[in-house]
Amino acid sequence: MAHQPAGSIADDLLAIAVRVARDAAATARRMRAEAITDVQTKSTDTDVVTAADRAVERQVVEALRRERPGDSVLGEEYGDSATPVPGAVRWILDPIDGTVNYLYGLPQYAVSLAAEVDGVVLAGVVRNAATGDEWTATRGGGAWRDGRRLTGSARATLEQALVATGFGYDAARRAHQGAVLAGLITQVRDIRRFGAAALDLCLAAEGAVDAYFEKGLNPWDHAAGGLVATEAGLRVAGLHGAPPGERMLVAAPPALFGALHDALVKLDAAGGP
Repeated sequence: MAHQPAGSIADDLLAIAVRVARDAAATARRMRAEAITDVQTKSTDTDVVTAADRAVERQVVEALRRERPGDSVLGEEYGDSATPVPGAVRWILDPIDGTVNYLYGLPQYAVSLAAEVDGVVLAGVVRNAATGDEWTATRGGGAWRDGRRLTGSARATLEQALVATGFGYDAARRAHQGAVLAGLITQVRDIRRFGAAALDLCLAAEGAVDAYFEKGLNPWDHAAGGLVATEAGLRVAGLHGAPPGERMLVAAPPALFGALHDALVKLDAAGGP
């Protein structure tokens, strides 16, 4: 078998991801319309997970196993969590990012699906199940929405920046994040909190917000959206040169990243519980 260029592999994985995510988004929207009947709780009463969350994940896992039976899946609810095999594809799935929005019927919830090999995300799609908006990216191939290549915001000063963020569910963590926000809000144009990390990253990628930061994200929260933002030209990283992850993720155009990074460091944004 001839060697397949990385770009071709990424394109092939993206095509699968888009098909699967669109079907999954349709299921999520249909189940929301029919009614939510099985709401359980996860870490706290406000961290809801619905029957739809589980049904969508099951659907995606089964679809991926039909398409590529040798791959593994890391999913928020019950996808495989085994250590990835070197050189093998691992899919990273958030079946419904924004479950509280989903519960309340707010149009900010999405299916997020990414494909990675050896820890490097090669392809990703984020589809807003409520609206049908869809963002895609491949490693080195750019970020796209509706045939338009995304380039992020041209904003260059922090005081003029519209910054998105999110909050954890634990009360002690929220208290710390609230204090950070109180210190930051006087340094920026304004703050937005939409309640879905994958969509926040995509909005930053297209310049609908100028930047985004959040503490406490899991891999499925930012795998696809992080690639979209990166391929749109944003810098996506943690603090002090760390990779993006649970301690902190900052996504901003290079002209804004340094100022936002330094403000977050001074406010101890990665600290607290």
